[in-house]
Amino acid sequence: MVPHRSIRRLSFSSPLRMSSSSAVALASSIFSRVRVRFSAMNDRPPKGVQAGQQAEQWRQEIVEVSAGRREIRDITCVVNKAVARSGIQTGLCHIFIQHTSASLLLTENADPAVHQDLESFMQRIIPDGGQLYVHDSEGPDDMPAHLRSVITSSSLTIPVIEQRLGLGTWQGVYLWEHRYRGPVRRLVVTVYGMCTGERSS
Repeated sequence: MVPHRSIRRLSFSSPLRMSSSSAVALASSIFSRVRVRFSAMNDRPPKGVQAGQQAEQWRQEIVEVSAGRREIRDITCVVNKAVARSGIQTGLCHIFIQHTSASLLLTENADPAVHQDLESFMQRIIPDGGQLYVHDSEGPDDMPAHLRSVITSSSLTIPVIEQRLGLGTWQGVYLWEHRYRGPVRRLVVTVYGMCTGERSS
């Protein structure tokens, strides 16, 4: 199981004024190797906004995910839960990974063969080990992991529709772990948009 770490969640309404914290909650995803800790902030509608009325909101939390090995791991459910907790009905969700040897991916969610082909392609263009790299202080997968992350993506921006990620039927959000044994990865999930002031637990 992934150990908990100190993780912040920020919330403020437009104009940019920080809201007061009312509680701290702990949530675990359905994945055994995914843990989320967040501060449940601004559980009531913004000041001057009645329940059911809309207001612009920013919500942010840090999620820890562990793939454990080189693989493409589905984190769609984890991000969707963060969006649901935000209370944002319509807006944008930005996901950023705070690492240089793993990346984020928006790709096929139905056929695992797609992920196998992606990994095979990456291994062909960026092979592990050998005399190709100067930077190899952490093993033969060290520099290849950095190269993989550079040519892929460290962030994704996805629309929020009705308090969920506005993904297509065959789209999913994935963590692509590039190390043989990846550490716990930290993702910053920021949601901005129109909020009714009503949160999901």
